[in-house]
Amino acid sequence: MTQIYPNLYQFTDVLEPIKLSMHQYLLLADEPILIQTGAVPQAQATLPKLKELLGDRPLKYILISHFESDECGGLSLVLKEYPNAIAVCSEVTARQLWGFGIARNVEIKKPGDSFTGNEFDFEIISYPSEMHMWEGLLFMEKKRGIFFSSDLMFGMGENHGQVVENSWESTVGTSGAESLPSPDMQKKLIADLKTLSPVFVASGHGPCIKIV
Repeated sequence: MTQIYPNLYQFTDVLEPIKLSMHQYLLLADEPILIQTGAVPQAQATLPKLKELLGDRPLKYILISHFESDECGGLSLVLKEYPNAIAVCSEVTARQLWGFGIARNVEIKKPGDSFTGNEFDFEIISYPSEMHMWEGLLFMEKKRGIFFSSDLMFGMGENHGQVVENSWESTVGTSGAESLPSPDMQKKLIADLKTLSPVFVASGHGPCIKIV
């Protein structure tokens, strides 16, 4: 567990033997927000640290980019400890969570929506990451300038607590958006990313990025 940015804590588990770091984050606002749960083993490791940071405070929200094991595989475990937490996700992810009986306390968001509270203001953009390239979500917290990149800005290796410097233009150019199977999807995602002005990228895999 590392405070990697003001009020932002990073939790990491490394998937062996391929050395893939899987990061989860807690934004410790007055309404605390967990970004990704990790798979079951990651959630088991993260929960004691999460309790330590939260103390008696409840976990308010869990942001889920898309329905995949490292994004929300441990959600049921987290909800056992924090049953009133609200999962914030796309409509497609919500259907998966409902259908598998994982969660029903869900707030559905669409690209272009805002998601705000007393101490946070998220902009939401489309991320075609779901099965069959259905629509997932990416989250940009505008008050702090933090972009939560999910599986974009991907890197291998053990990189808990690591922060590198890069320009936003270069970061977008190497983001992996061009690996999407549809040229139209590629162009739209890149165009959407270029409208953002983050100062910090909280990656799902790989080092975080300070934008310079």
